Amino acid sequence: MAVRVRLTRVGSKKNPIWRVVVADGRSPRDGRVIETIGQYNPQTQPSRIVIDRERLRHWLDRGAQPTNTVRKLMRAENTGLDKPPAPAPAAAVAVPQAEVQPEAEGDAAAAPEATPEAEAPAEGEGAAENEAGEAGPGEEPPTEEAPAGEAEVAADESAAPADADESP
Repeated sequence: MAVRVRLTRVGSKKNPIWRVVVADGRSPRDGRVIETIGQYNPQTQPSRIVIDRERLRHWLDRGAQPTNTVRKLMRAENTGLDKPPAPAPAAAVAVPQAEVQPEAEGDAAAAPEATPEAEAPAEGEGAAENEAGEAGPGEEPPTEEAPAGEAEVAADESAAPADADESP
């Protein structure tokens, strides 16, 4: 039997008032219910939401599935039951003792070999250049900076509107 936590309408015409109920998923919306655990009145300001937290927890622990609307009401009422239980914190990962010990200054034989990635220069320290000082494939060669006087002229030309060169 698929048990659902859902809403059942009990208000009059044009005056919707809802009950939060636990019912068989196959029964009609306003049909037979197992238990009434709360109520919801959207007509009041603010909306009135009352849900029995103990009974809700009881049914959720036994596999009852709330509808999307009831999930939103659970969040709005801040029952704390809208989220699935958090997983237990992961156990600390065991690290081999050889990696934890600091290197001794005089013990070079026990030190692990340096990897090629570790020897590569950091970004901004010539990472784009290879051993010969040239840029690798797909990398831009280092640019040479123009003298200060030419940079000011280039900046003035780029700031000028495109129509300034044309005569009327």
